[in-house]
Amino acid sequence: MKSKQKLAEIRKQMKALGIDAYFIPMTDPHMGEYVPSHWKTIQWLTGFSGSAGNIVITQEFAGLWTDSRYFIQAEEQLKASGFELVRLKIPHTPEFIDWMEDILAQDSTVAFDGEIVSKGLYDQMNERLTPKGIKINTETDIYSALWTDRPEIPQDMIYEHDVEFAGLGRMEKMKQIRDRMKEEGVNYHILTSLDDIAWTFNIRGRDVKYSPLVIAFAVINEDGAWLFMNNDRIPEILAGKLLNNKIRIVDYEWIYEFVKSLEQGSRVYLSPGSVNTRLYKAMEPFCKIKEGVSIPTKLKSVKNEMELRHIKNLMVKDGVALTKFFYWLENNIGKEKITELSASKVLKDFRADQDNFMGPSFATIAGYREHGAIIHYEPTEETDVELKPEGIFLLDSGGQYLDGTTDVTRTITLGNPTSEQKKHFTLVLKGTIQLAMIRFPQGTKGYQIEAFARRALWDYGLNYGHGTGHGVGFFLNVHEGPQTIGSGASGNIQIPLEPGMLISDEPGFYLEGEYGIRTENLFVVENDEETAFGSFYRFHTVTLCYIDTQLIDKNLLLPTEIEWLNEYQQRVFKELSPFLNTKEKKWLKNKTRQI
Repeated sequence: MKSKQKLAEIRKQMKALGIDAYFIPMTDPHMGEYVPSHWKTIQWLTGFSGSAGNIVITQEFAGLWTDSRYFIQAEEQLKASGFELVRLKIPHTPEFIDWMEDILAQDSTVAFDGEIVSKGLYDQMNERLTPKGIKINTETDIYSALWTDRPEIPQDMIYEHDVEFAGLGRMEKMKQIRDRMKEEGVNYHILTSLDDIAWTFNIRGRDVKYSPLVIAFAVINEDGAWLFMNNDRIPEILAGKLLNNKIRIVDYEWIYEFVKSLEQGSRVYLSPGSVNTRLYKAMEPFCKIKEGVSIPTKLKSVKNEMELRHIKNLMVKDGVALTKFFYWLENNIGKEKITELSASKVLKDFRADQDNFMGPSFATIAGYREHGAIIHYEPTEETDVELKPEGIFLLDSGGQYLDGTTDVTRTITLGNPTSEQKKHFTLVLKGTIQLAMIRFPQGTKGYQIEAFARRALWDYGLNYGHGTGHGVGFFLNVHEGPQTIGSGASGNIQIPLEPGMLISDEPGFYLEGEYGIRTENLFVVENDEETAFGSFYRFHTVTLCYIDTQLIDKNLLLPTEIEWLNEYQQRVFKELSPFLNTKEKKWLKNKTRQI
């Protein structure tokens, strides 16, 4: 069945059920970024494969709202689908609610499946639409009956993430959570985010592409915990450990019945951004609910000492893999056929040579020339192009390792860079450096310092349409809040930056149809000094990969920026060269020479 046929069937059922607008988000019951195939409803319905979007269907209109990362991709993939692209003005904002508020008449009904809509989003819809006399139906799943070849929910075996990597055992983590629960005055904490659950119980799996997560729910109280997943997924030894830790295993679907069985007046803590509406409504009538950022989300954002040690070593490994890749690329470009896809595979192979590698942390963005301007471009067999010894190549990639998660972007010239390309590259680099160099007082939030990364571009009337920095998990999600710099789906702009947080620094610039530029490093927030005005923090850049000086217009750099760059390049060589062969070492020495 083609998209237009599916759309026609949905409209027929909407008419029969008295539904004026039907809403489908790009989420699952856990509100994750990377959605398992079982819940990729928007891709099944429209053909759009991006990772962010919302759909609203009426009898007269069907639209996909997405942000600037996916404008080019969505225009192409939505052709002949019956759906129109609606460009978000501000990323990660529910502008479709504005549209419904303007278009729908009084007494209209908006419907959706509450299992895949967060309680937080439901609140926003309720606050805006109900006063207009628009009714909201949260219990209608129209599409599942049409989706006859729907993939099953993943059921692979899970495994333990050893404490030698995690740094803390699950009992220590649950004690930390329970201590915070006491502070919040609650006796139950509902965990729905898969990264929260994986971190809390030191378990990992293969249920979600690119993230080592397990599809599950969890509940923690004062003296025990419940893990909602199928029991036959758990190896016998791990099952015994969980039982010894007073963690009971209950079938995945029973979470909805379980919360209904809680005693009257139970004080429950949950995160409205990750708890789905169906689950919330199941407990709402008889529980006293307290909302906030989930406790594990806040705890795991600050890496412990063991994790920080692993991250330091991890960046060397990942930097070695990247160096070997770029050396290979420069020495083979023009001599053999290299495409975006084949280059991505070679990079994965170099990472796979490193200890504890488990796979990519996201789909490699290998954008040559105009493809680099598509911010979340993922080469396919249909779009793949050959790299030639000319033009700009943007490579955004990362790895999942047992000892951490990486995310790094480098933009390089493959030959003959223009003065305009150098100017744009240098303005972006200035933003990367300026943000990396700042000191800031305790309590500073990411959005308060984002302008440091954008100012050089702003001075020339230029900008970019994505956030500047996102949190990164530890062998978990590559995009993982609550810390953020600027707005971002994975972050909370009200969360202050704290020592131990791992976060990205990634300004960019994109010329549609020509090229894209982004320079991304990860850094750790560290203590700087105590002054009469309080505690000050700084960023320590942990990513280790050379920056292509062939694309730099030195005249645009300040002396302090040149000093930072030279020191960084020197550190890259010092840290990585012991793990390179003679030819690679000589090549990197040249790439990191002072400017």
